[in-house]
Amino acid sequence: MNHPNFNEMAGRLMVALDYPGAEQAQKLVQALEGIPCYLKVGMQLFYAAGPDFIRELKSKGYSVFLDVKMHDIPNTVRGGAESITRLGVDMFNVHAAGGTSMMRAAREGAEAALAADPSLRRPEIIAVTQLTSTSQETMNTEIGIQGSVEAAVVRYAGLAREAGLDGVVASPLEVPAIRAACGSDFHTVTPGIRPAGSGLGDQTRVLTPGEAIARGSHYIVVGRPITGAPHPREAAETILKEMLNA
Repeated sequence: MNHPNFNEMAGRLMVALDYPGAEQAQKLVQALEGIPCYLKVGMQLFYAAGPDFIRELKSKGYSVFLDVKMHDIPNTVRGGAESITRLGVDMFNVHAAGGTSMMRAAREGAEAALAADPSLRRPEIIAVTQLTSTSQETMNTEIGIQGSVEAAVVRYAGLAREAGLDGVVASPLEVPAIRAACGSDFHTVTPGIRPAGSGLGDQTRVLTPGEAIARGSHYIVVGRPITGAPHPREAAETILKEMLNA
């Protein structure tokens, strides 16, 4: 694909390797060879394939987002963040619902790893606000947070910024409000991306790739529309074209 901004935009596409094991994930990575996208490793794959798979992806030159959504007491999160940073990932996340002390502990853990080994690069640390599968009704009646989803997301984003994190995970619908509250340098990672004609699956707050980029998303996360496609590379290239034309 010949476009002057292709590599830059490809680096903003996070392909979710939502597979039960390394073998299936490796097949997709092979199919995407030459597209310098970000790769997201979530809990299912990380628990199955472990740190060695992350090292393999890094050895191939990929940027890696380790999506394990830490949410625990600050001391435990501090230790987890230190281990993740030593692994060499480019981004990892915690739950903003853990509070500012826990989020600061994640940053401190990363800084401890960097102090011990200056050859490491500092990963971006981002906080999950509200999952894109969470509707307002669920948030109000089950989680127990009143008000609109957008208000809750913006409040969590402000706490993450206060704690010194680099950004948040949120629906693309909330990106303009986050940018208004936290500034354009505060990164937004947006799941809930569905190209036109795709099924929603278990997502409830969604936009197309082009709409997300137009609203200011720094990174968009796409899983099933690529991993479940008959021709994943073509699906990824179609999404990149839409992003480039946004």
